[in-house]
Amino acid sequence: MDNTEHAESQEKARLRQHLQSQEQSPLPSPSLSRSPASGSNTVPMSEEELHPRVDSHHSPVPGPVHNPQSSTPPPYSGPTSPAQEPLPDLESQSGGSKPPPRHAGLPALDYRLYKPPLFELSQDKTTIKTSAAHLSANADALVALIRQQATIPPKPQIHIVGRRGSSHPSSGRVDFSVKLNLLPLLVPDDARQRMDYLRCVGPGEVALRGGTKPATQPDVEGDGGGLEAWAARFVADTASVKAFALERVVVNLDGNWLEGQIRALVAGMRYPGTLNVSFPVTHSRVVVQSPDRVNKFLTSVAGFFAGKRKYEVVKSVWPFATMPRGAEVGIGGRRCAVQSEEMWWKEWREPIRYAIANKRHGWVTNEDKLELLMEGLPSGAPPDVDWGPPDYSS
Repeated sequence: MDNTEHAESQEKARLRQHLQSQEQSPLPSPSLSRSPASGSNTVPMSEEELHPRVDSHHSPVPGPVHNPQSSTPPPYSGPTSPAQEPLPDLESQSGGSKPPPRHAGLPALDYRLYKPPLFELSQDKTTIKTSAAHLSANADALVALIRQQATIPPKPQIHIVGRRGSSHPSSGRVDFSVKLNLLPLLVPDDARQRMDYLRCVGPGEVALRGGTKPATQPDVEGDGGGLEAWAARFVADTASVKAFALERVVVNLDGNWLEGQIRALVAGMRYPGTLNVSFPVTHSRVVVQSPDRVNKFLTSVAGFFAGKRKYEVVKSVWPFATMPRGAEVGIGGRRCAVQSEEMWWKEWREPIRYAIANKRHGWVTNEDKLELLMEGLPSGAPPDVDWGPPDYSS
């Protein structure tokens, strides 16, 4: 028994020593990747962005580069972020917070930023607005917000509507109304290929510079008219009603060419009605306005009589391509963020035709394209569309 007890005590001592050595070993260091919600991973504005000119060509600024040291799941593993992950307080996030959740099949963006805390989304989905007091009183907080919101693009769309029964373009019976989302054309899979950049208004440009009407004055002093200088001027403004806005814009997309292709397609389908093709852009504005002194009604009344001081001096520019379509002749090659207008149309022409032929009211999505690729022309696609009587009223 003495030998047995001695062996057991030796085994326990060995296990205890092994566990203690594990507890004392250093833990793996956390990922160094930063969340776009922190605002610390945006690219600082270059001198060209800080000193823009009306006739200058702005060089695209690459977007944030993900840290290659961040952990990645093993092959065939499930997602590492839960789909129902709660939205953290964006104001309290530090530079070391974990990256935003990824959504398979969608561009790699922090979608929480489209409706952050303390903001309201307008009914037409174009603007988020806040009256948070600290954003009107703290220039650093305002700059951090603007840089953070500049990391996500607007949502450009194509709306195709066919109407009959009225000469007015917005009345009559709607035969079809289809929509397409162009946002994925602005965000390449490789973050290093992103072209988006911030641009502040330059000397001599007409803009809302803190007044009630567009003007070329005043210019900000100090740091050459950068975002920080404009934010400081906004905070120092003693007006009772004032607003600072960020506008997200899409450039170098040839909408006229796309519209021409769509009209030719519908004409080939012998549609007898009126066709309207538009390119609306949602989620395109971020507005910070001074807090209400008493309530929203009195603030609106004061703004009506005294005028609202508006600062619309900064834009988040999202190029579809490095230059307009056709401008590459004699200049150099044109590089698109994701794909060219011709390639996009080649992929989406038949799904659009099928949706219109079936008189759809809704979105044309990847499911339509997938069905076409896997099954050819869908069985429900009529060879000749019966549009009904030539004229009828709603």
